[in-house]
Amino acid sequence: MGAAMLRHALAAEGPALRAIPVVSAGVSARRGEAMTDYSAAALKKVGIPAGDHASQPVTQELLDRALLVLCMTEAHRASIRAIARPVPRHLLLFRELVRPPTENPEVEDPYGGPFQAYESSRDEMVEAIPAIVQFLKTLKN
Repeated sequence: MGAAMLRHALAAEGPALRAIPVVSAGVSARRGEAMTDYSAAALKKVGIPAGDHASQPVTQELLDRALLVLCMTEAHRASIRAIARPVPRHLLLFRELVRPPTENPEVEDPYGGPFQAYESSRDEMVEAIPAIVQFLKTLKN
């Protein structure tokens, strides 16, 4: 959901930001799985198309090409720090840039939970999107 929302936000920006590829990969992901129905429905509810998502594991090649790596939880960030050589320069939690800082910058994984858990995770990410876009603007300047 985070990748779809960030892609949607960047599409409304200038050419430099629209050109940034947004790639989704997971530290425990299996290759080729579709987005869950609840994820797609949570996005559709706020007018964001799910697209043709297919899961993939995070790789060193993806990390090396990334301008910014966003993690949902501290455990995800720790996993990337443990496997990456070098560790990405901009390795942040998805909600870490929100100002004022949130009490808990992690986004809980709704996988396997009720639809309301997916909506809650979506809303937490929506709150962070403007700050992420602003950060990307500073990186591109």
